[in-house]
Amino acid sequence: MKKEEVTFLIDNLGYTVSLDPAIKDELLKHLDPYKNNSTKDLFAAFIKLSKEFNQFKAEIEKIDEKLKRFS
Repeated sequence: MKKEEVTFLIDNLGYTVSLDPAIKDELLKHLDPYKNNSTKDLFAAFIKLSKEFNQFKAEIEKIDEKLKRFS
């Protein structure tokens, strides 16, 4: 999978990262690459993405438990 570079401004400093397109799309939902973001914005994005991941993980674990009953 080809990675894409994105530059974010965090506290007036530019940070360029190479991301998989799916991760890039999820991150762009929470951070605007065209404005100066604060470390608070960055931390909030991290917390939101972590929460979404943990909810997804819990749902997968529930499905996995249900499927184990059929084995």
